[in-house]
Amino acid sequence: MNTYAVIESGGKQYKVEKGTSLLVDRLSAKEGDKVALRPVMFRDKEVVAGAKELEKVKVEATVTEHLRGEKIKVFKYKPKKGYRRRAGHRSELTKLEVTEVKLLTRKPAAAKEEKPAEAKPEKAAAEKKPAAAKKPAEKKAAAKKEPAKKPAAKKAPAKKAAAKKPAAKAKAKAKKAKPAAKKDSDDGS
Repeated sequence: MNTYAVIESGGKQYKVEKGTSLLVDRLSAKEGDKVALRPVMFRDKEVVAGAKELEKVKVEATVTEHLRGEKIKVFKYKPKKGYRRRAGHRSELTKLEVTEVKLLTRKPAAAKEEKPAEAKPEKAAAEKKPAAAKKPAEKKAAAKKEPAKKPAAKKAPAKKAAAKKPAAKAKAKAKKAKPAAKKDSDDGS
């Protein structure tokens, strides 16, 4: 049984073995660079598909070349309407040569953050000149103090709804004051 892996690149999945060459969507790596591909599944003597086990799987490829795909023509047409649209594109692709597909015996070490080499000379300088080192620090602390908060701007008073009520009552009184129109009734009274 061959050892192979299913990898994901550019939202698509590819089945790869050692020595396989494949075309994927354009990657930012330069020609000749090694690229680590994200495995989705690995098969050797048994199938590995769990997230924790897949961290132990190593799939590496070398960028062979960058190229453009075949021209694709897009033509939209609606009969008897005079609607015709032509468009097209060529995909930007990267050709990869798979160099390594294997299951590591242990989990790869997490990337350690390198401490800058400049930190050590600063400490040495602070020990040599304690008075000079403290003065700039005090100035920085004073500069970092936040300015006093300004009081919030006063808002304009909202119009009261009570002012509208007397006007509404006046209109109601005016309607009542008008004499009612005589109604013609059919009962003969």
